[in-house]
Amino acid sequence: MTHPPTEPEAFSEHVACLLKEIRPGLDIELVGPREMLVNGRRLDLDNVYRMVRGEPERGDEIVRNYLDQLFAADASNALTMPLDFARQRIMPRIQPVSIFEHLDQALVAHVPFVNDTVVVFVTDLPQMTVSITTEQVIKWGLTIEEMDEIARENIDRYSPEIEIQFVDSKEGGRAAIISQQDGYDAARLLMSNLYRKLADELGGNFLVATPARDMFVALSDDPAPFVERVRSKVEQDYRRLPYPITHELFYVTLDGVAGRCNLAA
Repeated sequence: MTHPPTEPEAFSEHVACLLKEIRPGLDIELVGPREMLVNGRRLDLDNVYRMVRGEPERGDEIVRNYLDQLFAADASNALTMPLDFARQRIMPRIQPVSIFEHLDQALVAHVPFVNDTVVVFVTDLPQMTVSITTEQVIKWGLTIEEMDEIARENIDRYSPEIEIQFVDSKEGGRAAIISQQDGYDAARLLMSNLYRKLADELGGNFLVATPARDMFVALSDDPAPFVERVRSKVEQDYRRLPYPITHELFYVTLDGVAGRCNLAA
């Protein structure tokens, strides 16, 4: 039995080849590490990647079974899923506006955000996440503002008791790290109670870094050497990690989230 490659890009290429063999009629495009577009819909490969890493000797068998189940059930069901069933599964994700280099902006359900990012929406299913199109929003009889509200309510409920690790720096600053590794770490920037959760611990208004989908670091907005050290690390993570979002820092206040916080060193 073939062992799929472990390097993310090569793994995605391998899965794409198998999918073309299994479902030759599908339009498949690789758009990032462990990520592809299938007939215009974004498909994460994180779940199957983890499964293969756990049993590499059964690599291709696992991938083939996964794809067979995926496209026989979940994917088709997602297209006709009624809103009553989907509502609690609608989740937000922060993406860079550069995603529209691969996707038709008019077809993707999204709202603008700060730092050259947008909030897109997915239906979170047991075996996959399916991107939500503007057509689906219309079929559900929702406005994009209502979709945004539902998704933010769901991210609030998704992990109400998330574990937050606090770290004190040698320069005197403090950081709060959320690392659930569930595909929504960066999206927790959108939680309605984020300021209330962290402001007291971080000395009031604070900064948040989301260099990639599975990273969330909040930090006090001083001292400057601490902020600049974290900013440098964020730049590196943005360049090296899968699913990059932005190297910019967000500024979180009681009134909401602002972008492009440029603090003097």
